[in-house]
Amino acid sequence: MGATAAVLVAGLVQAASEDPVIGTALSLSVPAKYRGLVEAAGKTCSEVSPNLLAALLTQESGFNPKAESPVGARGIAQFMPSTWETNGIDGNLDGKRDVWDPEDAIPSAAKYLCDISKEVKSVPGNKQNNMLAAYNAGSGAVIKAGGVPRIEETQNYVQSIGALVELADVPAGGKMTTAERAATVINAASDEIGTPYSWGGGNASGASTGSCCSPNGSSGKSIKGFDCSGLTLYAYAKVGINLPRTAAQQYAASEPVKPGEKRPGDLVFYGSSPASIHHVAIYVGSGYMIEAPRPGTSVRFSPIDSMSDLYAVARPVRHANKEI
Repeated sequence: MGATAAVLVAGLVQAASEDPVIGTALSLSVPAKYRGLVEAAGKTCSEVSPNLLAALLTQESGFNPKAESPVGARGIAQFMPSTWETNGIDGNLDGKRDVWDPEDAIPSAAKYLCDISKEVKSVPGNKQNNMLAAYNAGSGAVIKAGGVPRIEETQNYVQSIGALVELADVPAGGKMTTAERAATVINAASDEIGTPYSWGGGNASGASTGSCCSPNGSSGKSIKGFDCSGLTLYAYAKVGINLPRTAAQQYAASEPVKPGEKRPGDLVFYGSSPASIHHVAIYVGSGYMIEAPRPGTSVRFSPIDSMSDLYAVARPVRHANKEI
């Protein structure tokens, strides 16, 4: 199957050397209308959990039931037509199997994971990784390779979903570790995937209507959403860090980090100097970021080199000399 969402948080947590313990509680950010489906389908078999299924759907489509990849994968779970034909089920018992209907596609994805976990159960290595690799590249490829195939897309896919599952259980109160804070920031931003760009939009409470006007004349007055710094301001408010409003101001309120020391949750800034910084995004690992790009787009994942004027990576601070 084809992965259509960009890599999320690969590298935030290294893959476990032994088979991971899969939790049963759903703590990843999932759109409210799909939570019940994911909770129920995530208990189809012992090899699948609600968090693992939520991570897979985030990776596949960002919970977009209308997603269609360039190679023809369809729906919220990105089934190829031939795979759907043999593995799709009528999850809502309405008499038809519809790949575009999340009520069919989500339980079908869980059942398919359970089925392929049996197909690759004798393959050496991490059982969860092998199962996810089979979902992405096919069971035959995993069996032939004797584990996760040496396919860059598949390896990133497996690592990304595994990292999300490992980071799912973020405590609601008390002191957070650095990794937990980063996970909270990233999950808050990723929950806004698909939210429209709005010039001047976004605050600590979430999406909001913006203002007029951007350098190219775009107004956010009639659009509820985020601009680049509104999204980062909102995500960091979730961990008690109150960032200033503009990208340049946020850079001034952050500690620059060396290129080889960046980590998920850091901010990525674009411009030619501190005064000319015009864009900010949240680094999520493996060369990817989550951003509110520009007017006419929505919050999405992008490679950090998708813009040519990367200026710096910096880490927000609560106050002088105290990093998150």
